[in-house]
Amino acid sequence: MSDTGARVGRWVRRGVRGVLGGLAAIGLAFTNVPLLVVSVLALALAPVPFLGLALVPWTMTLVRMRTDLERRRASRTGVLVTRPYHPVPERAVAGGWQRFHWTVADSATWRDLAWLLPGAVVGFTLGTIAVLVPLYGLAGLTLTPLWIWLGTGWYGYGAVWSVDTLPAGLLCLPQGVVILAAGLWAAPWLRRVDAYFARLFLAPTRAAELRLRVTQLTVTRADTVDAQAAELRRIERDLHDGVQARLVSLSMMIGLADAVVDRNPAEAHKLLAEAQESSGTALVELRHLVRGIHPPVLAERGLGGAVRALALSLPVPITVDIDLPGRPDTPVESAAYFAVAEALANMIRHSRAHTGSVSMRHANGALTIVVADDGTGGADPAAGTGLRGIERRLAAFDGTIALSSPSGGPTAITMELPCALSSPRTMPSSGMD
Repeated sequence: MSDTGARVGRWVRRGVRGVLGGLAAIGLAFTNVPLLVVSVLALALAPVPFLGLALVPWTMTLVRMRTDLERRRASRTGVLVTRPYHPVPERAVAGGWQRFHWTVADSATWRDLAWLLPGAVVGFTLGTIAVLVPLYGLAGLTLTPLWIWLGTGWYGYGAVWSVDTLPAGLLCLPQGVVILAAGLWAAPWLRRVDAYFARLFLAPTRAAELRLRVTQLTVTRADTVDAQAAELRRIERDLHDGVQARLVSLSMMIGLADAVVDRNPAEAHKLLAEAQESSGTALVELRHLVRGIHPPVLAERGLGGAVRALALSLPVPITVDIDLPGRPDTPVESAAYFAVAEALANMIRHSRAHTGSVSMRHANGALTIVVADDGTGGADPAAGTGLRGIERRLAAFDGTIALSSPSGGPTAITMELPCALSSPRTMPSSGMD
């Protein structure tokens, strides 16, 4: 019963968020027309010396702020709309020719302008439907109490019928429930339709996607090199300050024991005992260091077994659903494991979730991983929750990450890694032939 109530509660919250999104769409629609008018005036004044060079980039910055907001709103509905603009030239300054040319030469600028008017019409229309239908159903639920309280028959339910008797008022209740439920169900879908329409204009073109891809590869490769250098420095520091220091101490203890073994066997025995304890500590530290580089369970059991073992070690129940007919290459397998580990760690630290899940599938040459929870949501990659680290780790293998985490939950992190799987026959055995 509690599970049913929780599902109903999530469904209602999702519907209410859709209604609030529709209300926001109505308000934002009214900003599109003034932006379009100001942009047209700025472009008309472009030939004017100095004024056009400064005014056009300024107005287009306002337009891009509005379209970026629309892209973020679309992404919250699960419709990913990537930012398509050219990077700003290094020497571009406000009011200069380079910045003006950077703005007007970008085809995304004109696509933004082309979206303003139809985007306002579609957003306003769908937003109005998303808001008015639930309100109409809510009105049906309140008619009977109003009729009893007012004691008059002037209050009518739209153009359907007037409520002048108690039986007529009671008839409003089931109709109001149905209309309210239908409105709450439809509101999120109306938001998605609005998001898909915005994507037609605001998503990058094929040429822009290729350009962005080149830029992304350049950045990710540089990030990968930096990350690898930082990881090597960390390993060197851990070896130098930890294991190496203990091994030096161990060597000194054995040397001291050798020096006093003839004249003081008891002291030599004590030093050898300390050396044995120090060697055990050094071995533990070395195992921890190796586990941070490549966990032994990953090499022994593969990605699926390692993730299952990780899920069992967490304080929150984690459902694991993995269907992998083979194993990815070792670097990809390691990246996927640590990405899942980081996502689950974020869930434990931040989401206040009661349950979580991990799903893995391989299809069409890509490994798809979904980490979800029933927590409070509101995850933000810019808030330092580790999502940026996951993104950088996956980007080294051309992987992607998509986040769906509305306020109130649930949260779902979808990761994709292009890779091929080895044949099950070539997978390492578990030690049992």
